Amino acid sequence: MEIDVVIPAHPARVRSGMLARAMRSVHEQTLSAKRVVVAVDTQGAGAWATRDRALQETTAPWVAFLDSDDAMMPEHLAVLAEAAVDLGADYVFSYYQVRDAAGRDVDVDPLGHFGRVFDPADPHQTTITTLVRGDLAREVGFRQPPANALVGGQRYGEDFQFTLECVAAGATVLHVPQRTWWWYHHGLNSSGLPGRGDAVYSVGG
Repeated sequence: MEIDVVIPAHPARVRSGMLARAMRSVHEQTLSAKRVVVAVDTQGAGAWATRDRALQETTAPWVAFLDSDDAMMPEHLAVLAEAAVDLGADYVFSYYQVRDAAGRDVDVDPLGHFGRVFDPADPHQTTITTLVRGDLAREVGFRQPPANALVGGQRYGEDFQFTLECVAAGATVLHVPQRTWWWYHHGLNSSGLPGRGDAVYSVGG
């Protein structure tokens, strides 16, 4: 299976070493990616626009997404690719292990969706770290959610908007109940965990 990996990045995450860590995790995959497409938001366009800019540069039959402050476990792409092929899915997502800013695994599950079968009639947040059929992903793309974009009474971002539009396009969405990537909590995404502030965070520091 040929896979392009898309990584959007804020300049602060380049300076901190987060992007380098994310890219190392892609290069250490047991299933090698065809290409890694990185887009740095130097113009302040926002996450959705930066992610879409990188996505539209992909050409592979499959696209995997990774945020620049997270990292894949070595088997991540292989696990998702096998599930996609064996079960005929268009969109596959696994689950994460949370790590704090010091790189320590912590027993917390902010989304609480591990093992929850995806129901297109009642879709739930899947995170952005997914494997999606390339033609589907490029057709759907990423856009800024409308101001009234709410689920469960809370505003959602471009990642869930993307999921909803993939479902609307007829995608078969599959959840693999296995932890295959690290969700690093820090700064604005810390959810109360230590190590606040992208600008002062440095990998290994």
